[in-house]
Amino acid sequence: MPEGPEIRRVADRLGKVLAGRTIEDVWFAFDRLKPFEARLRGQKVTSVDSWGKALLTCFEDDHVIYSHNQLYGVWRIMRRGSEPAGKRSPRLRLSTATHSAWLMSASDISLWRREELDQHPFLSRLGPDLLTHDVSIDDVVARLQDARFMRRRLGALLLDQHFYAGIGNYLRSEILFFAGLHERYRPMDLDASQCRCLAEQVLEVTARAWRHAGVTNLKAWRDPMIEAGKPRERWRHAVFNRAAEPCHACATPIEKIMVSSRRLYFCPHCQADRS
Repeated sequence: MPEGPEIRRVADRLGKVLAGRTIEDVWFAFDRLKPFEARLRGQKVTSVDSWGKALLTCFEDDHVIYSHNQLYGVWRIMRRGSEPAGKRSPRLRLSTATHSAWLMSASDISLWRREELDQHPFLSRLGPDLLTHDVSIDDVVARLQDARFMRRRLGALLLDQHFYAGIGNYLRSEILFFAGLHERYRPMDLDASQCRCLAEQVLEVTARAWRHAGVTNLKAWRDPMIEAGKPRERWRHAVFNRAAEPCHACATPIEKIMVSSRRLYFCPHCQADRS
């Protein structure tokens, strides 16, 4: 399933064709939303933002279309007048003078006023989005030290969307590796230097995945593999999905365990449990 960086990239693509432009035509597949087509028609889109795995398409009159791709949803951007091919079912279409953005297969779509978003049953439970909400290193440090989170093991905490929205399974393994921390540690077990390093990597690894379309491995480690003709799944990550392969930093074989019912990959040397 896509994680926060992938959804942010979708928001960026949609923003390029919708933001600042007038929506000349709106179509909803669901009868409950059809009355809102006329209300949004003729409005300008002010922004397209992501919050975790949700997308928020914001209009100048303060209405917001909330959509969640769930497992099968996907956005298609096409020249206006063209229709998406394939077996996916269209759920939403927003058309400018030149382009149409189609949401296919997703069913979690609703219309809100901006001031009501804090009452949304999903968004109200999310922590800040690392790529949308201007989160700083100091913000992450403070959140790690918050009483709600400081006693949680890192392997579980990083997947908790109450902590920060958008961190999924591959990001969890990569963040912990680059921070040099075993998943059993809790924030309260870390000294100030370790805590700040973890905060830095929460932001840096997430931003790297956004910039490079899901790639979290360092350039110095991935470039030789690319030049050698290795497939993307071999060089995309530093540890995730690399069980039994040598660590890029120390050559120790990467190990895989299950944490919170999800796969977690780590280097037993670089991330030794010294607790």
